[in-house]
This record gives sequence, C-alpha cells and structure tokens, in this order.
Amino acid sequence: MLLTAVGDLVHGLPVVNALKRDDPSCRITWILQPGPATLVRGHRSVDDIIVFDRGRGWRGFLDARRALRARPFDLTLALQDYAKAGILTAFSRAPVRLGYDRARARDMNWLFTNRRIPPHPAQHVQDEYLEFLHALGVAAEPLAWDIGPYDDERPWQREFMSHFDRPIAALVVGSSKREKDWQPDRWAELAAALARDFGLTPVIVGARSPREMQTEHVIVSRERSAVSALDSGLRRLTAILDASALVVSLDTGPLHIATALGRPVVSLIGYTNPARFGPYRRWHDLIVSAYGDETRDGALCLDRRPGRMATITVAQVLDRVQHWRAAYALA
Repeated sequence: MLLTAVGDLVHGLPVVNALKRDDPSCRITWILQPGPATLVRGHRSVDDIIVFDRGRGWRGFLDARRALRARPFDLTLALQDYAKAGILTAFSRAPVRLGYDRARARDMNWLFTNRRIPPHPAQHVQDEYLEFLHALGVAAEPLAWDIGPYDDERPWQREFMSHFDRPIAALVVGSSKREKDWQPDRWAELAAALARDFGLTPVIVGARSPREMQTEHVIVSRERSAVSALDSGLRRLTAILDASALVVSLDTGPLHIATALGRPVVSLIGYTNPARFGPYRRWHDLIVSAYGDETRDGALCLDRRPGRMATITVAQVLDRVQHWRAAYALA
C-alpha cells in the first residue's frame, strides 16, 4: 500500500523484490496513483496494479474498493501511515494487515491494521520500510530495486543519447513543495559552470509544473548548451538518469531513482533531514545540506526547516561536483 510519492515507491521496491525472492509463487498487487503506477508497470516482481485515482474523489475510493474486493489477499502491508491509505487497507479485507506501531501511525492509521511492526526510533525511510520485512521474517538483503531501464527501453535511451557529443548532467529542478526548491538563477549559474568547467551538457528533467517551467526558462535563456527533457514521463526519466554521468537533484523522487540506479547524485537538501530523506547508503559525500543538526538528544530530527534552501550557494554545489569528478568520474 504505497499511493503517492515517487520516492516512497522507490523505497518500496526492495520490499516487493524481497517478498518475491523469499516466495516466488506469491502474487503481489500494488495500489498506486496513476502517475507513480507508470514507474513500476511491467516490473518483474509486481503481478498486478490497482490504480487509485484520488482526483475522482469518493468515486476513486469506490473504484478501489471494487477492485480490491474482486481479489483475495492473505496479507496487506500498510507502508503509508495516514487515513486515506488506512481506508484502502481496510478495503483489502486481508486477514493480516500489517502497519506501523501507534507512535508512528498518523491520523489514527493504526485503527485500520491488526498487526503492527515493533516501535523503533526514526530512521531513513528506506530502513523504515525494511522493518516490515523483518517483522515477516523475510531477508531484506541483498537490496534490489530493478528499476530499469528495461530491455525494450534501451533503444529509446540510445537514440536520446545520440544527440549529445559530451556526457550529460541531469538537473532535477522541481519538487512537490516550494520549500524544497532552489532559485532558478542559481540553477542557471550551475548549468553554465557544468558546461564550461566540467565538459557536461546540462539536461533539465522532471515534470512540467509552473515552477519547473520557470526554472527551465531561466536556464535555457542563459546557457545555450542546456537541453530540456521536462515531462518525459517516469520511464523515460529513468532512462535519462541511467545515462547521466552526474545527477544534481533536490529532495524529490528522481533523487531516489538515481540512487537506485547507482548514478552519482549531488543532493541539494535543506527543508528536510537528509539522514531520513537523502540518498540511501551512498553518495553521502556529495550531499549539500543546509538542514543543520540532523539529530537532537540522540534522536533523528523530523522537523521541517523552511528557508534553508536559499542558503545553499552555487559555490557549495560546485565544490561537490569537483569532488565527484575527483572521486568518481576519474576513478
């Protein structure tokens, strides 16, 4: 049960892969909203997808209930801890509905589950999802995402890359919250430096929200080599990230796609705690964090910190790009 954010979906992939590895005969159905569903459609460990269209209001819930009741389930994993997901968890009618402990279940989400993972201090979201595997006695390691690109996507990837005579740097310039964004003029300055000083072609990726289009306009008007690939769709975005020599990203879904692909990613994070929402297990030396103290009295800080992204300078980001070149690009 993972409905919304692309980053959360990426963190869910090691869970479904581990379940399928533990019991190849198990059938996995994933409830997703329409956009995120495109990322895992065709995934080797996902047998079925139920699309929950939140835009249909109460009709979306009725559609999901009909789809769930047409399928028998033995187990539901309630990986998201709020009321909307809880309602869908109840619709599944699985005899075992595993969710969060009361302390972590928001919106009284625990009312919709009948088994709960043990209490645990806050940690990275990926580790939090792996707690569900531990509760089931399923081995999480080795972690596997298998996010692609798939064989039938390679021709498009090769055709896309044929237009470039230099390595590309994917710039993830938009996020779901304005507080996570970085100023357009700084993106433009960064793009120019990547082209001039590092021999990279900046490629703008993401959706096509008004904020992303504004940033796109500023970048391409100031750096002629920059190319926009906004609104390419999640599957083609995955192919672009996979082909990138470097990714520079805000705290948003493509950051986690790039990490799952093993692509070096310079993360720009200030609003949220990078210890909880940053790249998982790798590229920590490439993080540009304006968040401040990540722990307090030994516990992970969970507060949001508005205004911090504005304190990240282009020089700080280029310092991490220089480190990438020395530690990874030339290795």
